[in-house]
Amino acid sequence: MSMPAPLAEVVSDFAELQGQDKLQLLLEFANELPPIPADLQEAAMEPVSECQTPLFLHVDASDPDRVRLHFSAPAESPTTRGFASILAAGLDEQPAAEILAVPEDFYADLGLAALISPLRLRGMSAILARIKRRLRESNGAPVGSAPHRGA
Repeated sequence: MSMPAPLAEVVSDFAELQGQDKLQLLLEFANELPPIPADLQEAAMEPVSECQTPLFLHVDASDPDRVRLHFSAPAESPTTRGFASILAAGLDEQPAAEILAVPEDFYADLGLAALISPLRLRGMSAILARIKRRLRESNGAPVGSAPHRGA
């Protein structure tokens, strides 16, 4: 499985835990979601409608070697905030090519399937898919095109 080292580390952290400890780690991530920069307004961010609770995303791919990701999710939505924070910790400031290579179902390796509904888990997949779509658009590739394996 191909993923940037910071994301692989997060997956490894979850793999070392069992049951409720995984949920506790997800909540810790939720509490660590970085705030959006002062110059970025939530209204200018893209809503991720596939998520059950409000989530807003901004992808800055102006430097493809150091993509910036910003998320906004309400404090009363810890699962969604946790997912966003995992992606922020694992993918922010990573090269676009490495982000595009992350498997769509990487979240399965977090081991949360027995603890969180499939609908919520698909929300994490939707967030990653939206990030990848924005990266492909910024590189001039059509939205529906698949990334190259070497990319």
